Amino acid sequence: MKKQGIIIHPHELTDQMIAILKKCENINVLGLHPPGGRAAAKNLDTLLELMKTPEFQNKLAQVRSLGIAIEYEMHALAWLLPRDLYGEHPEWFRRGTDGVRINDFNMCVSNDEALEYLRCRAAELARILKSDTGMYYFWADDVEETFCHCEKCSSLTPSDQAMIIYNTILEGIRRVEPEAKQCFLAYHETVVPPEQIRPAEGVFLEYAPMRTSTTIPINDENCEANSTFCSAIPGLLEWFGKDDAQILEYWMDNSMFSNWTKPPKKLTICADTIQSDIRFYREKGFEHITSFGCYLSDDYIELYGEPPVIEYDGCFV
Repeated sequence: MKKQGIIIHPHELTDQMIAILKKCENINVLGLHPPGGRAAAKNLDTLLELMKTPEFQNKLAQVRSLGIAIEYEMHALAWLLPRDLYGEHPEWFRRGTDGVRINDFNMCVSNDEALEYLRCRAAELARILKSDTGMYYFWADDVEETFCHCEKCSSLTPSDQAMIIYNTILEGIRRVEPEAKQCFLAYHETVVPPEQIRPAEGVFLEYAPMRTSTTIPINDENCEANSTFCSAIPGLLEWFGKDDAQILEYWMDNSMFSNWTKPPKKLTICADTIQSDIRFYREKGFEHITSFGCYLSDDYIELYGEPPVIEYDGCFV
């Protein structure tokens, strides 16, 4: 299945949002994304509690009845390796440039015990958040310059360390779903390929070009910022291959456009640019294309009316 999707926060899956999705003809996957940052683990726990409720399960069933698959995409590492384990296992956590272990973000990827704990938790999470497509998106932490600088890790680039994390997560997921796949999120420091660590079979590329302008085509050579993101694509595809390669865009991300602050701003999209970008990504070999679409649910509708989800859906023609 060539996936064409949109990603929203779990609490934004309301009756009004489902009614909008019902009118879409091309969107065939819905991603649920608990917000990241320092509250990522807490927000993931909130989703896990929501998953236990009949009301939320009924909403998921309604989406599936539209022919739309459900996936889960999130910065999960703080949940997979809980920060409160630091007191018992400080060696599991990253060493900063000052030489001090710290449990704020990410982990020490050279510690075998920490990696085994990561596998076990990844299996546990996959049991609860089973992907309809068999593709999983359990991401590392959403903060730059937070990889490990211990003696063993210091020779590894951020992308190499992320590669170890994602290979390990996949090993855990495959304990419960043997044919599952796990993404490598190319984002921030990891937009350049690893140098030493190869992707395990079943790890695919997810590229998230968090660019400054979504109204200018990504391959516009006159836009320096977009050109930078565009120039990263060949190296990433060479390292990871094109099988299941996925783009995670921000065309519809009203949380970003609203500076992650409520009330949301009114969203205006540039359909011509989105269509141009889709053509470009397809030509490069990306099989799947999706976009964040947060801050577009009931509070947005109350302020501005229906968000431009149908217009976005029409870009996939």
